[in-house]
Amino acid sequence: MLVLIDFINPLDFDGAEAMAPAALAAARATAALRRRAARDGVQTIYANDNYGLWQADFKAVWARCAAMRGAPARIARVLQPRRADLTILKPRHSAFYSTPLDLLLRQLRCKKLIVAGLAADNCVLFTAMDAYLHGYALWVPQDCTAAESEEAKAGALAHMRRVLKARVHPCTEGRHRPA
Repeated sequence: MLVLIDFINPLDFDGAEAMAPAALAAARATAALRRRAARDGVQTIYANDNYGLWQADFKAVWARCAAMRGAPARIARVLQPRRADLTILKPRHSAFYSTPLDLLLRQLRCKKLIVAGLAADNCVLFTAMDAYLHGYALWVPQDCTAAESEEAKAGALAHMRRVLKARVHPCTEGRHRPA
């Protein structure tokens, strides 16, 4: 299962300007990974913040970002959901917190997750931590994540590798499934 964290994002927070170029590069790498994974039958789930739009659904959040200028629109278009993709909105940092994600993954008999998205040192890290606690094997493709700085990203990825036993390597290197 490929879980995309907060890629559909208005990027309207402190530090977003610094992260925008890396976020766009991560989105492009993730789009390529998603195409390869889909050919092998790997399902994609978008786990996205609702950005305070409590009456919105994922399509409305995507449409809002796609209509913006700059990086938010380019990222939304690069990673436009396909019909077969699943979506959930999350109220906090982790895609598992107060969402049906774990139930969905269990119903799909999923045991391995590929986690990509924004930001590596925040929502991706929190989601990976919860995935680890729920017993999922993890791969976090380093080129499919971004943070406000390369140091923050590197620190988060090192933590996921060391503590969460995640595989951390580029999406172009090796297989696209967790070990």
